[in-house]
Amino acid sequence: MVRITSATLIAFAAGAIGAPQGTVTPRQSPGGCECAVKLDASTNVFEKYTLHANSFYRSEVEAAAAQMSGEAAEAALRVADIGTFLWADTIANIDRIEPALQDVPCDEIFGLVVYDLPGRDCAAKASNGELPVGAIDRYKTEFIDEIAALIKRYPNQAFALVIEPDSLPNLITNIDLQSCQDSAAGYREGVAYAFEKLSLPNVVMYLDAGHGGWLGWPDNLEPGAKELANAYKAAGSPSQVRGIAINVSGWNQWDMTPGEFANDPDGQWNEAENEKAFLELFSPLLEQNGMPGNAIVDTGRSGNPGGRLEWGAWCNVVDAGFGPRPTSDVDSQWADAFVWVKPGGESDGTSDSSAVRYDSFCGRPDAFQPSPEAGTWNQAYFEMLIENANPAI
Repeated sequence: MVRITSATLIAFAAGAIGAPQGTVTPRQSPGGCECAVKLDASTNVFEKYTLHANSFYRSEVEAAAAQMSGEAAEAALRVADIGTFLWADTIANIDRIEPALQDVPCDEIFGLVVYDLPGRDCAAKASNGELPVGAIDRYKTEFIDEIAALIKRYPNQAFALVIEPDSLPNLITNIDLQSCQDSAAGYREGVAYAFEKLSLPNVVMYLDAGHGGWLGWPDNLEPGAKELANAYKAAGSPSQVRGIAINVSGWNQWDMTPGEFANDPDGQWNEAENEKAFLELFSPLLEQNGMPGNAIVDTGRSGNPGGRLEWGAWCNVVDAGFGPRPTSDVDSQWADAFVWVKPGGESDGTSDSSAVRYDSFCGRPDAFQPSPEAGTWNQAYFEMLIENANPAI
């Protein structure tokens, strides 16, 4: 006699029992679409779909709110309702995805960051990944293939993917570092493989392109556009690649004029003084090199400029605030939407100088201290983001 348990019933509902070996049985999340989703990546899908407020970040924010009181706690709970991307930044953290898919309505799109290249973030210690240089086979089989298989199990759910933050831009500006030279081949092969395998009907993809203070300099614009476009073409120019993601985990302003660093001694040499100007310079070059130039812009922590001492500062910037909310109502021919890619409150890196992953940028005067390891919750920083939010939460 077979004993039927609640777990067995869930397995039946998920299609895990009785399916031929090697087949992919679709799963239906409660509230999901009745039919398979087919996204047209030649259009702006954010005009149809709202970015989903994922349950993983919601749980972090609700736990933070429980440590607060009064209006601050109420504001924190409002943050939980704002659409934010989930980060798959290790093989183990792929397990975060499926539980978070169980409450996604049909009119919302699930944001996912794909971030685990071998030798990841070759120019910054704080966000070094788990896979060493050369582990491209593990990246393919244990990471990308697993994410692709999971997405295939949810054909009735729309996905927006940000592909590998800080990867290809590092090959433009930090290729003098031995660590980036060693990582280059794996980055290019890995991004192309991710493009190829994740180009699924219910997916749109945006490749990370840094920001105006990174690739916006005259010497970086053309090489940057070629590097990104080459990865796209190496994958066979997949139909579900929509364009690029900019300002991911960043602090830059959308259209502030003059820009935050326009008056620096070298500011006159960079016309990409804000992210809107960056797109106007960079997106046409992408298209000239054969890649779509549409973009999403991370505005999650751009609400209160002025904390950075230099444009290149990236770690837990002091005095930052939550920025403009996710929306497709953006005044730009290139920008699809403002989105929140970086979950506000999760650290960029530790300020503990004795830590293995300590990066000096996280110990500078314009970096919030103390701060825990990258990806770890920082309660005080989250409360600061709420206090300095613009618009107010």
